[in-house]
This record gives sequence, C-alpha cells and structure tokens, in this order.
Amino acid sequence: MDPANALSQEGESKGGVLAHLERLETRSRKKFEEPQGVQAVESTLGRKIHLLRSLRDRLRAEVQQRRARLRAEVQQRRARVEGSGEPDQTLQVSEQVLERKREDIKAILQAYRFTGLSGKLTSQGVCVCIQTAFEGNLLDSYFVDLVIQKPLRIHHHSIPAFIPLEEISAKYLQTNIQHFLFSLCEHLNAYSGRKYQADRLQSDFAAFLAGPLQRNSLCNLLSFTYKAEPRGQAFPFCARLLYKDLTVTLPTDVTVTYQGMDSSPSWEEQRASHEHLLCTKPLHQVFALFARREERLDLSVVY
Repeated sequence: MDPANALSQEGESKGGVLAHLERLETRSRKKFEEPQGVQAVESTLGRKIHLLRSLRDRLRAEVQQRRARLRAEVQQRRARVEGSGEPDQTLQVSEQVLERKREDIKAILQAYRFTGLSGKLTSQGVCVCIQTAFEGNLLDSYFVDLVIQKPLRIHHHSIPAFIPLEEISAKYLQTNIQHFLFSLCEHLNAYSGRKYQADRLQSDFAAFLAGPLQRNSLCNLLSFTYKAEPRGQAFPFCARLLYKDLTVTLPTDVTVTYQGMDSSPSWEEQRASHEHLLCTKPLHQVFALFARREERLDLSVVY
C-alpha cells in the first residue's frame, strides 16, 4: 500500500471519530441541561403556589376573625338588651306601629260590625268581610285579606275588577285604614244597590219594557225603552240613566225622550215627570208607582 494513501485514510478515520465524539458530547450535555431547566421552572411554580396558598390561608383567617367579632358583638348587644330589659329601639318602634295598626283594625271591625263590615284576625293580619245591602235586603258579600306589615298590603280579595280598588288603596290604605274600608264599602254598596234595582226592573216589571235592559258591568249606565202603561201597545219612552258618582244609588243624569207622534203638552209633562221620578226614586220603585197608577185606572173603569 502506498504510504501516502495510508496516512490519508488514517487521518479521515481519525477526523470522523473525533467529530462523532463531539456530537455525542453535545447531545449528552443537552440531555443533562434539559432536566435542569425543567427543574428550575417547577421550582419557580412551586414558590408561586406556596405564596398563593399562604395568601389564601391568611384571607380565610381574616374572614373567620371578622365573623367571630360580629357574632361576639351581636351576642353582647343581645346580652345588654336582655340585661337592661329595654328592647332595641328600631325593633320596638316597628312592633309598636304594627300593633297599633292591628288594634285600629280591630276597633274598626267592632264599630262597623252592625253596618255590614266584619272580620277576623289571621296569622298574617286580618280578613275583612263586607256584606252589601240595599233597602234592608242583604245582597252580595266580598272579602279583603290584609297583611299587617310595613307597608300594609292586600294579600287576596274578591272585589270585582271594575271596582277601583287600586285607586282606593293608593289613597287611603297606608294613611287611614278606616277611610280605606269606608270608601270600599261605599263603592260596593252603591254597585250592589244599582244592580239590585236593575235586576228588580227586569224581573218584576218586564211587562213595561220593550226588550232587555241595557247596562254595563258597573251598572252605572242604564238604557231601556218602556211604556207607562203595561197594557198599551206603543213604547214611546226611551230612558238613559247615568251614575257619574260611583258611590251613589240614584242617577246623576237622567234623559227621557218621547218617541210618539203626538207632541201635545200632556205627553211633554208626562216625560218631564218621568225624568223627575227617575232622578229621585230607585228604579224599581218608579215602575211600582206606574203599576199602582194602572191599578187605580182599572178600578175607576170598573166602578
């Protein structure tokens, strides 16, 4: 073998071995350094976790201390109140107000028991029963369940939707319970009285009417066609009754028109007299008067 070639191959072999060793050394160094870097990161995170846990424990301890102080203050306050025999001023005033309202309601119920207003105490307050009547006839009953607290409130009721309960409550419930009940009784009794008159007209004096009586839910607007003599064939009169004041049982505005062809003064006088009667007497009483006149006329013909 040529000596030059032998030296050349030996140098390449040595250079390859050295390079390979350097690569192995570099790899081993990297493998050694990587765990150290991971350990450094884990160590940093561990310290942060430790700090956060310490902060959490400290906050928990502060919260517990504050709760303990509050409980101790409450217990001391109760002990002072019990020891002195004097109740807390705020609680005392509130209880006195509610008790006063309860006593006022009881007194009102006793005072109005004979006027159709009665009631009984409940676990939350009082249930008031309103018995309506007209001309000595007992009609419908309604109830209002009041919760005695601050502010007073209506829990349940059977008041018809067309009665202005919300308006009456807004005006008087919080300031004057007696006025609230009185106003509510006025509205309910007036409605029941108007309804009673309309029902009596339709049931007892249907012979005077041409068709059904027209009325709204509040019975504060009535209209009907009628004749003054039930045996007559014509229905010359049309009446319109308006009750502007919802607490009254007599109309505030009455209009009677005459539909006949005869416009003599006697018919005009009769129409005017009908208007006056409908303004001053309950509706069924007016037609009872017409019926009595008819009976007198029949008797005069017989004799």
